[in-house]
Order: sequence, then structure tokens, then C-alpha cells
Amino acid sequence: QVEVVESGGGLVQAGGSLRLSCAASGSVFSIDGVDWYRQPPGQQRELVAQITSDGSTDYADFVEGRFTISRDNAKNTVYLQMNSLKPEDTGVYYCNVLGRGELGRFGSWGQGTQVTVSS
Repeated sequence: QVEVVESGGGLVQAGGSLRLSCAASGSVFSIDGVDWYRQPPGQQRELVAQITSDGSTDYADFVEGRFTISRDNAKNTVYLQMNSLKPEDTGVYYCNVLGRGELGRFGSWGQGTQVTVSS
């Protein structure tokens, strides 16, 4: 069984920074890719950033240049560094981890972490 936990959310003023963490634990052999999503209040969940097994990254246009996704393979953890935050970045941030575990390939979501950016 694989557990995914996001952390690092909170309340920050516009222009501030936060670093989110996405940690996978349990029967994890390797992590192939991780996607960060967010769900603004009253809106659909949207893709924010992705990182692959070889470290390649991709970002949504609305965070390009402000957010950075990175990974620590030894810790089975992926980070989302968020700088120059805007009120429209407010939402619940989720990560989706794709990897290989004791029972084969898996795709697991965390419970989300709340990010609130005040103006």
C-alpha cells in the first residue's frame, strides 16, 4: 500500500512564497512521475506542474517562471516551490504520484494541502 501526503500549505500575502512537499511512503520501489494539481474555490481541478522520472519538468502557463518542481529520489519526495504568489493561486493543492510498488504500478493521490494567498 502506498500513502501520499502533501504538506507545506498555509496563508501567505501576495508576493510571498511557499514550498509544498509531496511524500510517498509504504511499498514504494520507484517513482516515475509526479503531477501537482490545484483546485481553486468553486472551480475544477487543474494541472500545475509535472516532473518525470528523468527530471524533465513542465508547467502550466499561469505558473511558468514563478513555480519550480523538483524531486528528491532518496526521500521519495517531490517539492513545489511557489514564488511571487498571487491571490488567484489560492486553492487546495494535490499531488498525484505514479510509480512502482510491491503490488505493481500505482497511481496515488494525497489528501491535499490548502494554500491561501491574501491580497
